Amino acid sequence: MGGCFSKPKPVDVKVELSLLEKEKEVDGLSPNGKASPFADCRPNGALGHGSDDDSTPLPLYHKSRDYVEASVCHVKDLENGQMREVDLGSGRALLIKEHGEFSAMGHKCPHYGAPLVKGVLSKGHVRCPWHGACFNIATGDIEDFPGLDSLPTFQVRVEKDKVIIRANKQALQSQKRSKPMARCSAVINSSTGFSHVLIIGSGPAALVCAETLRQEGFTDRIVMCTMDRHPPYDRPKLSKSLDNTAEQLRLRSMDFLQDHDIELLTEKEAVAIDVKTRSVTFEDGLRMEYSKLFIATGSKPKPMNYKGTDVKNVFHLRTPDDANSIARLANNKNAVIVGTSFVGMEVAAALTDKAHSVSVIGIESLPFKKALGEKVGKAIMKLFEANRVKFYMLNEVSEMLGHHGQLKEVVLKSGKVLRADVCVIGAGSVPATGFLKQSGIHMDSKGFITVNKMMQTNVDGVFAGGDTVVFPFPPRNNKKVNIPHWQMAHVHGRVAALSMMGKVTEIKTVPYFWSAMFGKTIRYAGYGDGFDDVIIQGDLDELRFVAFYTRSEEVVAVASMNYDPIVSRVAEVLGSGKTIKKRDVETGDISWLIDKGSQ
Repeated sequence: MGGCFSKPKPVDVKVELSLLEKEKEVDGLSPNGKASPFADCRPNGALGHGSDDDSTPLPLYHKSRDYVEASVCHVKDLENGQMREVDLGSGRALLIKEHGEFSAMGHKCPHYGAPLVKGVLSKGHVRCPWHGACFNIATGDIEDFPGLDSLPTFQVRVEKDKVIIRANKQALQSQKRSKPMARCSAVINSSTGFSHVLIIGSGPAALVCAETLRQEGFTDRIVMCTMDRHPPYDRPKLSKSLDNTAEQLRLRSMDFLQDHDIELLTEKEAVAIDVKTRSVTFEDGLRMEYSKLFIATGSKPKPMNYKGTDVKNVFHLRTPDDANSIARLANNKNAVIVGTSFVGMEVAAALTDKAHSVSVIGIESLPFKKALGEKVGKAIMKLFEANRVKFYMLNEVSEMLGHHGQLKEVVLKSGKVLRADVCVIGAGSVPATGFLKQSGIHMDSKGFITVNKMMQTNVDGVFAGGDTVVFPFPPRNNKKVNIPHWQMAHVHGRVAALSMMGKVTEIKTVPYFWSAMFGKTIRYAGYGDGFDDVIIQGDLDELRFVAFYTRSEEVVAVASMNYDPIVSRVAEVLGSGKTIKKRDVETGDISWLIDKGSQ
């Protein structure tokens, strides 16, 4: 693979700053970083001319001090298909050249701040190198997930062979924007037991559904009900860093939700749905009627059978409060993790620098064997063992023993007894759909709600998404599958919202997930269920590898560590409808998959 991974030579970019004396061009962003109602023109320009109509009247609040201009490079410095991160003095932007045309937008992915210059540019969008989110290079709009926000875009023009970017200073600093949203125009009494759209859940499917409805102009009432006591938060971070508070993890503040007329009712557990009267009953006695219902209740821990279920300090990691308690109780103590799920393993990794000892119990011979294959599982297990994690594989819990009610020992079915002051159970999950059993809403034998490609259930007006559903997956000939990824839940929420509004769209995404352990990240794209072979390129011992998962002669998924942006590159290829053949990745030369478009 030679120089495919060699770092590009640093490029000195001369920055010339200027503020126009006369404001003629109107940026696509107002000073608050949100889309301006006056921005009728495209913010990015074609090669050789300004992108905006000079006759556009200037709103009074557009002032020169709010903007910065910079000459960032020579017109020939970028070839077609290339990107460069450039400094405008007040902040940085991503400069892109595609089909002879320049455009500029925020340089950081709004999700976790990944440098988009290291991502993948293709067919009018940039795909994040870390988690696969896509952004339209003309509008900055998010087109594929994860994440809630879009990117600001900036004006580009070419004068005397110099590429000049003009940007709103605040947008340069924020590096993100929310799409414009409608407000609720219906006269609503908050005590009224009716909502035009009722959403059960507050994860990414629920939140994206609510926001998409508002973005698409929905002006009736939206109520989101959750068992949680916190506003929506970033659940994947819980197991990766146990010290974060709900405030630090929050996806949207209560103020944001109120500003966009998305009502949130916390600590509300749905216990029954009556589809005939279109109503939901909650545990506290609240009853709400709906016109459209979206069920996004997620999953719950898989039940386990062992003695001593009343012993304290045994956790299922569900909330920020759980995570904080685990971190506190494990400090210089003995921690036991039951299960080698991604959540369980991430918790084990997070506890190694806190706990006196960390033990992991698994029923398989290796962690991640089913998801990532034997070779990758073995390499990751070695990483954990090098960080003093002890494994007790091919084993299960028989009993939790306590002293004065507090956990002291975990007894395994093999007879082994482990000292334990705190235990975290991460042994898989089941859909949280028990309250639907008498509803008439169709579920499969495992309790997953069955939906069609528009996220509709068998009941009129009832939609579902996220971890709770099986849905038709186009790459597998519309076989109904469950893909419990954070990213996929976002997609479901958007598709459901559009379907509710009669704007029929289909799921067009490549599943994408990630896991972080000891400062290293596993990235994964595709749907590898039922893979029959794994082709490894790179060095497993050094944890710098890419693994291609194949079924028959076709690559169906890819995983990597320290090999960016190859997972996003493969996601881009699969997302375009193309197939990658097994023989194409067996040769050892995968340079054709490595992005060379950034500087």
